[in-house]
Amino acid sequence: MAAAGHNGVMTERALVVTTHGDRGVLAVEARTAPEPGPGEVAVTVEAVGVNFIDVYQREGAYPIPTPFVLGSEGAGVVAAVGPQIEGLAVGDRVAWAMVVGSAASTAVLPADKLVPVPDGVSSEDAAAAMLQGMTAHYLAVDTYAVRAGDFAVVHAAAGGVGQLLTQLVVSRGGRVIATAGTDEKCEIARGRGAEVALNYREVEDLAAAVREATGGRGVDVVYDGVGASTFEASLASLRPRGVLALYGAASGPVPPLDPQRLNAAGSVYLTRPSLAHYILTREELLWRAGEVLAAVADGSLELAIGGRYPLDEAAAAYEALESRASTGKLLLIP
Repeated sequence: MAAAGHNGVMTERALVVTTHGDRGVLAVEARTAPEPGPGEVAVTVEAVGVNFIDVYQREGAYPIPTPFVLGSEGAGVVAAVGPQIEGLAVGDRVAWAMVVGSAASTAVLPADKLVPVPDGVSSEDAAAAMLQGMTAHYLAVDTYAVRAGDFAVVHAAAGGVGQLLTQLVVSRGGRVIATAGTDEKCEIARGRGAEVALNYREVEDLAAAVREATGGRGVDVVYDGVGASTFEASLASLRPRGVLALYGAASGPVPPLDPQRLNAAGSVYLTRPSLAHYILTREELLWRAGEVLAAVADGSLELAIGGRYPLDEAAAAYEALESRASTGKLLLIP
């Protein structure tokens, strides 16, 4: 929350990436509370999502000039509106994703990137649902549109995206083969509807175990947000003309690939999707976010918040995320 400083100037705190690098480059800094310009809204931030895209931006893999305020997702209450704003007023509850600069007590955001938060959904739940919920939504609805009876592998199924994606695949009639790194995480995946859950640390041949679960056929789609350590098993798990949706690289990037390998694997498809390309228009953003938040509101999509951290403990939050020690969604609370 912004506070009055010297001479009555409003000040606030923000989580700043001082230079590209590891978690040690993060610093919480005081700054003058920003004012919204034309087409912008100032939001009192109540919760911020912790995501791997933040890590990629902090490290410079997705380059942003430093210093910059970290965080791409959040929820809060409109505190001020700039010129040329229609449909938003002070006091409105809003949420957003894919907008850098969110991890602060006050964030100035483009009005066209904000979506309304329905009654009955808390700011924490809205922040937890936006980026990962819309990611799960585009994967299951658009990248590979799951149909009744389809087999889907969901890697890291106890993570934030994984739990939501498992639920959405099952809600569309799909059958989930989940992977996770501990027996406890496998139980979490089963609790979200996975038919089979494989502990990849104990399974000698992950692709063979997946194929066994499908009667030797292979799966229709693999949703892989892990990357380097799972990619080979993902490719080998597909049926002919199956789809490998590589939507992240939690374990590191996948090495360059000879396209001929896709032929050898059964004329399979490989795509590297990103949420930004699935919310290209205001209309698509409102539709996708609206479906996710409505499902949270009516209880058909259950969230798991795995930890809440003040800005001063942001490095610990990202350590839990990057080490894959967390389950569910991690939040920063400004």
